[in-house]
Amino acid sequence: MHDLSPPESSPVAFEVLTPEFEDLIRHSARLERLASHCRWAEGPAYFPALRSLVWSDIPNDRMLRWDEGSGRVSVLRAPCGHANGNTVDRQGRLISCEHSGRRVVRTEHDGRLTVLASHFEGRRLNSPNDVVVHSDGSVWFSDPPYGIESDYEGIRAPQEQAGCHVYRWDPVDGSVQAVIRDMRCPNGLAFSPDERWLYVADTGQEEGCMRRHAVGPDGQLGPGEPFLRCDTGFFDGFRCDEAGRLWTSAGRAVHCYRADGTLIGRIPMPERVSNLVFGGLRRNRLFICASSSVYSLLLATNGCPTF
Repeated sequence: MHDLSPPESSPVAFEVLTPEFEDLIRHSARLERLASHCRWAEGPAYFPALRSLVWSDIPNDRMLRWDEGSGRVSVLRAPCGHANGNTVDRQGRLISCEHSGRRVVRTEHDGRLTVLASHFEGRRLNSPNDVVVHSDGSVWFSDPPYGIESDYEGIRAPQEQAGCHVYRWDPVDGSVQAVIRDMRCPNGLAFSPDERWLYVADTGQEEGCMRRHAVGPDGQLGPGEPFLRCDTGFFDGFRCDEAGRLWTSAGRAVHCYRADGTLIGRIPMPERVSNLVFGGLRRNRLFICASSSVYSLLLATNGCPTF
């Protein structure tokens, strides 16, 4: 067990743009730093049954775990294939994207690793980045080249795929299908609470952008349409609350957007934000990975389940 940082908290300078955002926050809430000394914290996933948060420290090739009861931080797995994005499936199992492993893996309840996807059309994946699980059990993940471009967040290697796609892993037959083929570097992704929409960030554009795709009953996607543009950097990781509002990383801030794309508020952060997830027993605690640290903030709204 390790204490990576003493408990710290600070006031939050919320930027309230609409009365709706005022109802979602409490000005008495404090931004708590739960851990530090990471090189690039990413991929937070919350386990309600264990009351714990798991995230990746990609360049250090380790996955860390914070225990809500004790406030202690421990190393969950190292090495870990330079894991990036993580999520929890409906059976409470951890699903992770490995950069240097170039695969998506599931951690079983007994600790064994099951490889869900490592190849597409006979060639190795680039470096799976972020992942979400649909209610039908299918696993959706993005596959940009960041983990094979250098030895910083993975292992430098040739790109075998012709492009960078978003994939769907089928839980029935284990097949892998490319569902989005026309993005430069697909990155963060999330479903709307009703699963009618899949939101996907593209960090390969000159200006950070996010698209949304209608999700059909058969799991097929409709044509993508531009949804959001970021004027403070890039959208990376994001999640929805129960009302369908998007809470997303946006440079050195967390932005909150109404489901129609209206920016309603910002939460300035001390460091560049990579990803976030709702957690706590009532999913009203926002856990935020930002550069070297992991933070949390209590909100007056609840996140929708990520599975």
